[in-house]
Amino acid sequence: MVGVRKEKWGVVTGGPAEMSSTVADPEASGRDVRVQFSDPSFAASYAASYQGSGPAERYFSSRLHAVFEILDRCPGGDLLDVGCGPGMFVRRVLDTRPGDFRITAVDRAPAMIAEIAGRTAGAEVELAVGEAEALPYPDASFDVVVAMGVLEYCDPSVVLRELDRVVRPDGLVLVSMLNPLSPYRLFEWGVYWPLLRLLGQVEGLLGLPPERRNGVPKSGIRALSAGRLRRRMREAGLCPVDVVHYDLTPSVPPFDRLVGRWTRRHERPADTVGRGLWRWPGTAYLVAATRSR
Repeated sequence: MVGVRKEKWGVVTGGPAEMSSTVADPEASGRDVRVQFSDPSFAASYAASYQGSGPAERYFSSRLHAVFEILDRCPGGDLLDVGCGPGMFVRRVLDTRPGDFRITAVDRAPAMIAEIAGRTAGAEVELAVGEAEALPYPDASFDVVVAMGVLEYCDPSVVLRELDRVVRPDGLVLVSMLNPLSPYRLFEWGVYWPLLRLLGQVEGLLGLPPERRNGVPKSGIRALSAGRLRRRMREAGLCPVDVVHYDLTPSVPPFDRLVGRWTRRHERPADTVGRGLWRWPGTAYLVAATRSR
């Protein structure tokens, strides 16, 4: 799909669009994360994390597989990627479904929009800087609306109402959420990150310079269980029809880094997603919904 490119770059007033696996911090306001996601160097390194061999690459690869497992059932149409980040999903759509979708991508960080602009150069993709809580599009504008790694940083009820507003009747909405009940997240958030923070405090007492101390930056993440998110979606006017847990892994941090390369060589993408009884080791999940009214 090659054609005229439309870009609307403006001033960002909100927080981050997407992050993979950081600890929830109720004291975080999101301001630090907004600065981080608006940093051009972070946008580039964030895109590079899709191509590595560690936990981040495992997570993103599994998420894309889960999304396309559902998206492949859709014939095409107008697609909106909310919180598009550096454009890895959009690039995959362009490569695997050429001509099937008329793509619009929006993110609140200009650095991310600049990153996706380079990644999709020559393609007919409309780009915009905008808020997930107040999407700059008319009602019922899209057949498919995707929001990956977005709800953790926003008021999910507000964003879900916006997704419901811009999707057409019988349209498809796909949203992802970190799974706070998975063994991985419980260990990461309840044990591993607190230990790193404690270690950083001890290193500070020992006189280690800040740049060499361990620690975890504030994230502002607010993760919901699948049951709670589905209730929020129904309240917003959406009807959940499928739930897929992804990034299935039996390991926990930091051991996942040690075994990651071996497991990546021996697993298929289909092995990283699950439903029903096989969902419990998924570090995150995806909900597919239709507009119920």
